[in-house]
Amino acid sequence: MSSLLPDGFAALEPFVERWAGDTAAMRAHLRDSASFAEAAAFYAAARPLVESALTRLDAKPIAHHDGGERRLMHLMLTFAHVSLAIEVQDKDEPAHGKLREHMRITRAPADFPPTVADGTTDDHRA
Repeated sequence: MSSLLPDGFAALEPFVERWAGDTAAMRAHLRDSASFAEAAAFYAAARPLVESALTRLDAKPIAHHDGGERRLMHLMLTFAHVSLAIEVQDKDEPAHGKLREHMRITRAPADFPPTVADGTTDDHRA
């Protein structure tokens, strides 16, 4: 069986399908559509791995990440959304979600293809 994520991140594999949103709008939607229990489970699994994930992702240019590293990056970007829900909003998250309906994320810098040193783009997303 092939791994969805780089070595050392197997604990996050059950969350890839649900939480590895590939755009900022998708990550915001994932946060908004999740129950607090779903978000808390993802948060609990990802939090201990954030530092090692960021170290791994920072080790080479984003344009050179393979599919597993891109999925790991998408999980970490979603973690940023979810951590706000868990750490700051807590049980008030559903009320804040209603307000977010009026402030839609359409795109963010992370949505654009990464560039390599020669200025070309590398847009083969996994």
